[in-house]
Amino acid sequence: MESKIIITSLLIAAVAPCSAQGAKRAQTVELKNDSITLSWSKSSKGWAFDGVSAFGLHAKGAANPGLVIFSQEKPSAEPIAPEDFGGAAGFPEKQYRYVLPSWMEATGAVALNRAGEAFPVTPSRIAKGNDGSLTMSCDGKDFSISEVWRLDGNEVSVSMTLTALRDGWYSLATPSVIAVGEDNLDFALIPGVLHGDRVSDDFSRAYAYGWGVPSLPVLFRERSTATLSSILTTKNGLTLAVTAEPGTAAEPWGTDSRNTSSWRLGLSAMNRDGQLSPTLYHPVLGEDGSHLKAGEKLTFSFRLTFGKDGWWPVFNHVANDIYRFGETLPLRRNRRSLTDRLYAIHQYVVNDSTSKWHTVEFEGDTIGAQEYLGGVYMAKKDAMKNADYGAMWMLGSMTGDSLLTRKRLPYALNFKLRQHNSDSGFMAGASRGQYYLRDGRRFVEEWGPYTEPIATTYYMLMDLGNISLFEPDNAEVKKLVRSSADWLLNVQKPDGSWAVAYADEDNSEAFTDLKDYRPTFYGLLIAYRVTGDEKYLDGAKRGADWLIENAVGPQWWLGVCGDTRFAPDFATAQAAEALMELHELTGEKRYLDAAVETARFYTTSVYTNPIASTRPLTVKGKPMEQWQITTSGLSYEHGGIIGSTNLHGPILLASHAGMFVRMHRLTGERIFLDMARAAAVGRDAFVDDQTGVASYYWAAMNRGAGPYPHHAWWQMGWITDYLLAELELRSDGAISFPAGFITPKVGPHRTFAFRPGSVNGEPASLTMIPGLVSVADPNVEVILAKNDSHLFVMLLNDIAQPREVKVGIEGHDDQTVSLGSYGLETIKLPLKK
Repeated sequence: MESKIIITSLLIAAVAPCSAQGAKRAQTVELKNDSITLSWSKSSKGWAFDGVSAFGLHAKGAANPGLVIFSQEKPSAEPIAPEDFGGAAGFPEKQYRYVLPSWMEATGAVALNRAGEAFPVTPSRIAKGNDGSLTMSCDGKDFSISEVWRLDGNEVSVSMTLTALRDGWYSLATPSVIAVGEDNLDFALIPGVLHGDRVSDDFSRAYAYGWGVPSLPVLFRERSTATLSSILTTKNGLTLAVTAEPGTAAEPWGTDSRNTSSWRLGLSAMNRDGQLSPTLYHPVLGEDGSHLKAGEKLTFSFRLTFGKDGWWPVFNHVANDIYRFGETLPLRRNRRSLTDRLYAIHQYVVNDSTSKWHTVEFEGDTIGAQEYLGGVYMAKKDAMKNADYGAMWMLGSMTGDSLLTRKRLPYALNFKLRQHNSDSGFMAGASRGQYYLRDGRRFVEEWGPYTEPIATTYYMLMDLGNISLFEPDNAEVKKLVRSSADWLLNVQKPDGSWAVAYADEDNSEAFTDLKDYRPTFYGLLIAYRVTGDEKYLDGAKRGADWLIENAVGPQWWLGVCGDTRFAPDFATAQAAEALMELHELTGEKRYLDAAVETARFYTTSVYTNPIASTRPLTVKGKPMEQWQITTSGLSYEHGGIIGSTNLHGPILLASHAGMFVRMHRLTGERIFLDMARAAAVGRDAFVDDQTGVASYYWAAMNRGAGPYPHHAWWQMGWITDYLLAELELRSDGAISFPAGFITPKVGPHRTFAFRPGSVNGEPASLTMIPGLVSVADPNVEVILAKNDSHLFVMLLNDIAQPREVKVGIEGHDDQTVSLGSYGLETIKLPLKK
């Protein structure tokens, strides 16, 4: 384990209101080892928790550390009016139909931590055991508590059991081991839903976007929490994580159906009194398991982890040592290799019928794109879109497929050229919208009549930049790169930032309640690399500097999906890649540091639960093992309480995988590599057998592209980026291929095959030749490159188990190749003249 975790405490908790029968003299009890001391003192009210000392750092406990919440009746699920909890009136607006149900759930009495009656817990008796444990107990009118606290090496285990003495609804809260004032908060984190260095006075933005700690002790659900832990670091350096014991939360998939409506674990950065203190609740009041009859018992298991080096090593420990993330990676294995999927996707995307390709006449040109049946502003099932222009041109380069190069790419290019706003006036040079409506005969943005600066970075500069790598002499492409970059410079604010959007009607700023915490600056970096004009690099640096100070510092981010009102998403991962590329261009360390910090933060967007296992289950009538469909290892489209992960779970587009491999090579931190492989390998349960295309959302299982046929290009792009990153890592740089630009819009994967790379010191170009090489083992990837004289067959082992495979190569004798754990071997063969 590479993280520096010093102490972990295992707690099994259940809580009840109890009081002592009077104490004659002051007493203290300690549970301690060389690293940590927990202390209690006795008063007339019972045994009170005094605080903790860890590594020479001290923190006091709360006045009422333990808590039980009780209700005679099941709490109402109705949302509370925003004026009653400090929310913004009319947020989210009614047109955001995808997020409103989740917001309404999140503003009910239970989620806002207002339901039921709270009773503080103070044990009345403590006894020491022969093994050094502490047994605490108390008897109340309505329920009783028994606790056993035990030190096991550097771990404290606590078993707390509640016995109900009357019927009702019960919820148990973890004790407030530390309670921190706002002025002593360094950083708070609940992975996937909450993050920030301050308590926010803007409740709606904090709660929905994770911009700081909400000012109320709200409860987050396990379905949108990527790692089931609440983590807090104080300004004096002490970190505490409170983590649910595995198995506490609801499983996303039960035995034979989805289970995402269940709510068994609530997570908060505050205790019920509103003090900053990592707190978990189980069961959740009124939800599964919370109703007890008199005589029934309830248990709750969780752990406390203390650290002194910030949230990052503590988070690593939680993911790897509690939720066994890296340990379970060897369960993964393929039914079909990633490279085999690439060949199948090639056939899918060039088939007009399966890919739903359309050409239409528009403004004197024939433009081409794929059908899009998701929600789009003003669309009547007539929307068209292209995704990942870099992958389109890359596939044309690697295959030489004339169907692609002659019948697809020219019309896709026309689509891109017409997407550019060539009118005079304020919007000249901007993107006209990411979708074209066939019947409406116009370009539109996803969810309203507005234009975003980041859309110009995406749909003009990223796409045109990647095209320019393959067509360096295309003067029209370069002209539009300049035009779009000039528009970005024109609307860049003096501080280096951009508006989120402008209303198309009058060019006024839209979404003024939000900030553009996104890598919009990257478009100017592309323009500099294409044109060499220093003004674009200057603008990119000013934009990046603003982003570092305002987004990377507090970890406040904004997403790019208009249909969810820009809930934080994969744009954060793009920011990490964009900052890294800016560092590579300038050599300035601040961009490197910010890139690493952002990538580390993005790991909190990857699910580490539930633990992958071989538990049998049924999916659409087919027997499977749980590891095949676990959410663990997948990232979400957009997170938080309003993101799509609440309804659909995470996504299968692992666009971050290549970036994570590169971050591992840079930092040596294992979690990046494990997360990349967990996302990429063994995900066949989500792949359509015929097309090789994976579903977008986890909940769809193996539906394939569904209404999003253009997603296949993204899949080709991220798989290639990931595999080439693995090649470079495993060869220690001896095999590498030049990378192009990030593609819009699902993450940081990049484009390749626009010029030769190097294979063990020899120039070689990536190629795809169907049927040339055969390997029966689906856990072995086959990547091809060639030059004028030789073919290079690069074999990658996807899994930890060594492989011995028979390699058949057309026109050559078969070879047997041994591959070590995650091994690489290269076969070099002469090309026949």
